[in-house]
Amino acid sequence: MSTLLESRVRRNSPDFEQNTRSMVDLLTEIKNEEARLQEGGGAKAAEAQHKKGRLTARERIARLIDPKTEFFELGIYAAYAMYQEWGGAPAAGTITGLGRVAGRLVMIIANDATVKAGAFFPMTAKKVIRAQNIAIENNVPAIYLVDSAGVFLPLQEDVFPDTDDFGRVFRNNAVMSAMGIPQITAIMGMCVAGGAYLPVMCDHILMTEGSGLFLAGPALVQAAIGQRVSAEELGGAKMHAQVSGTVDFREADDAACLERIRTLVSMAGHPAKARFDHIASKEPSYPAEEIYGIFSSDPARQYDMREIIARIVDGSSFEEYRAEYGQTVLCGYARIGGWAVGIVANQKKNVPTIDPGTGQRRIEFGGVIYTESAEKAARFILDCNQNLVPLVFLHDVNGFMVGKEAEWSGIIRAGAKMVNAVANSVVPKISVILGGSFGAGHYAMCGKAYDPRFIFAWPTARYAVMSGDSAAGTLVEIKVKQLQREGKKLSAKELDELRESVRTTYERQMDPRYAAARLWVDGILDPAHTREALIWGLEAAALNPEVRPLKTGVLQT
Repeated sequence: MSTLLESRVRRNSPDFEQNTRSMVDLLTEIKNEEARLQEGGGAKAAEAQHKKGRLTARERIARLIDPKTEFFELGIYAAYAMYQEWGGAPAAGTITGLGRVAGRLVMIIANDATVKAGAFFPMTAKKVIRAQNIAIENNVPAIYLVDSAGVFLPLQEDVFPDTDDFGRVFRNNAVMSAMGIPQITAIMGMCVAGGAYLPVMCDHILMTEGSGLFLAGPALVQAAIGQRVSAEELGGAKMHAQVSGTVDFREADDAACLERIRTLVSMAGHPAKARFDHIASKEPSYPAEEIYGIFSSDPARQYDMREIIARIVDGSSFEEYRAEYGQTVLCGYARIGGWAVGIVANQKKNVPTIDPGTGQRRIEFGGVIYTESAEKAARFILDCNQNLVPLVFLHDVNGFMVGKEAEWSGIIRAGAKMVNAVANSVVPKISVILGGSFGAGHYAMCGKAYDPRFIFAWPTARYAVMSGDSAAGTLVEIKVKQLQREGKKLSAKELDELRESVRTTYERQMDPRYAAARLWVDGILDPAHTREALIWGLEAAALNPEVRPLKTGVLQT
């Protein structure tokens, strides 16, 4: 019998209304910023693209995906507030995300030629690589819409040489091909220098009239060897179709090229079915928009994480695992979009419990991982791996409990056990950072370093080594001691100014936009759309039916 979560939310309460207003204001700011990022290089740059007879990257994607379906964009905040000395690079000059083409789920990677002619900034390469890694981990076919001037030369030292730089893109092309992951490339503008290897390393190559594919453009050829040649003769679509034999399909324009891609995708074979359980989807029993009023980003306020789960999972049904033990971490089985999942979530309510050492009643603080909750979560994660159940982590964690009692209870040993289980987990993992995600708690809840297939954040997310106030206090104390050693002493006013300066800098770095700019998260979600994002992630993960054997090594018991 399914266990239905019963909501006790009072929509007309002052807290609910205040939380809703706060979340709506923050979401409005985020969505307005995203709208500006979607403009790319702006209206004039889009007009210049149209004058060449070409569509913009977003127009191409809209025509490529199936009618009346959505494009699930990833990494729109990449390079946010970066490269300002070069005029910025909205969305890192490239668009990545999941969409449906001819009914198939695919990863789309499209250069945005309205942003510095689609040139590769350091974060552009990292964004493309992140999209490729998602495709590799989940066996998702990839479609590249190429329209790029190549490496942004003023920053070449940060684009060219390292393992997560430009060359890794082509290495991934080769690896994906060897893995049997289909890749289709359409050259729909310029494709020059090292970037010319990308299309040629894919399964299908299409090229539109007026586009160019060459290792060196006409100007560089003349400078290097003194040869004068037009761009069309050097590397145009006709030449590559008739002379070099490099392209498989020469297309008249963008529309014809996109239609050919759809045809090619429709004829591809179907992958093996996933080993994860799936049934018909069922909507939650409660409106997703109520999350706005339930959730509080104020560390001093409590809320029940079960109320959030009830608005994400199918039928609001949650089979809670060891519900009366280790209650600051909730574990349980549910379905999301019909997919069976195991959920590991931080409980933000303070919970009464019995101290196992003394037998006395005590209160455990919400958002803190105690010894019992870490041990429970570790065992649950291993159970999900044993039974091929994908894992969803919902973060709002201050960290592990500290103090004499915690240390005596073996908190480090229990935490190591949980981290080990997360690190060696072989089923798909998806993380969502709702509020705080600090210190080792971030790691134990499957932070970016622990290979979640996808990692998302709410606009309220904050994560770092510690909270802003704690960090400010620690850093100011260090600075004061340093000054004292130098024989200097700060006044009370100077101390306050230093503390505020440190706190402001630290808070800025904890903002989810700062994280998304550096691809530490794949996207900032509207909390009411968390369920939809998880379904996208689970459907992608289901394309890879291979699950390697679980091995944990030595567990601290």
